[in-house]
Amino acid sequence: MATRKQAARAAATPNVSGDALRGYYRDMLLIRRFEEKAGQLYGMGLIGGFCHLYIGQEAVVVGLEAAAKEGDKRITSYRDHGHMLACGMDPNGVMAELTGRIGGYSKGKGGSMHMFSREKDFYGGHGIVGAQVPLGAGLAFADKYRGTDNVTFTYFGDGAANQGQVYETFNMAALWSLPVVFVIENNQYAMGTAQQRSTSTPDLYTRGAAFGIDGEVVDGMDVLAVKAAGETAVKHCRAGKGPYILEIKTYRYRGHSMSDPAKYRTREEVQKMREERDPIDHVRDLLLQGGHASEEDLKAVDKEIKAIVNASADFARESPEPPLDELWTDIYAEEAV
Repeated sequence: MATRKQAARAAATPNVSGDALRGYYRDMLLIRRFEEKAGQLYGMGLIGGFCHLYIGQEAVVVGLEAAAKEGDKRITSYRDHGHMLACGMDPNGVMAELTGRIGGYSKGKGGSMHMFSREKDFYGGHGIVGAQVPLGAGLAFADKYRGTDNVTFTYFGDGAANQGQVYETFNMAALWSLPVVFVIENNQYAMGTAQQRSTSTPDLYTRGAAFGIDGEVVDGMDVLAVKAAGETAVKHCRAGKGPYILEIKTYRYRGHSMSDPAKYRTREEVQKMREERDPIDHVRDLLLQGGHASEEDLKAVDKEIKAIVNASADFARESPEPPLDELWTDIYAEEAV
């Protein structure tokens, strides 16, 4: 049952086709169910190392992927499973990598934070805070050099927004008019410190003004708002006007990583966000109220998604660990003569 605030939120949403809404709903639900399963496998000891879940932030990457086209690139931080799934990477390969198996995207050697797919133009997954930002500008430089109209979505968080290399990258991207969309996924807490306690400006996108970079703040719990802002950003970049900053205000329901009890915020705060601002429930309400789907239709989608996720977990369990000689592969890139 939708709350009064959810109903008002749905009523204020612009027109969108039922097919598009169903696609967004399915994509976001796949990310959430996958992340829930990853959390379970971590608790069972089948995923080692760090594991950062994307639960609550699904509308960000799904909305921006809806604004992307073939050949556009994406690069992000260690909270990366959602980005992989949204750009079309196989859940089997992602889950196998999480569990350190040879069937994973990095042959079980990268784990949660370091997966790549040239086929899907996904360039990681990076474990060093903010390190992916200059790399993203480099990817955009390559497209400009080649004369394409493709853009690079360079994702980083509100915590990384205080890193020095971000501003060095802003400077060079502006100087060279690079087609890069800087996406600040502002989930409001970085690792565990609220933005107002760690950041001198209330809005992070305004930091681009010193470099002449346009930008805007976006409701990251509304996939349609994210898509609309993404379309503005990519139009700006494809027109040769240089970089663009999207500060997407979102919220993660879990801790920073699986080892974080998240005691820096109240349960009531998280529950309020879940009940009133959940991005998947928002699209669910639009589908039901617009007559684009029935309760039974949505139950069938959930059943389908759960089957896909369970199959990915089975694939991961059945895939063998990488052999020892894999330690010596993928170390150097050799140019063909």
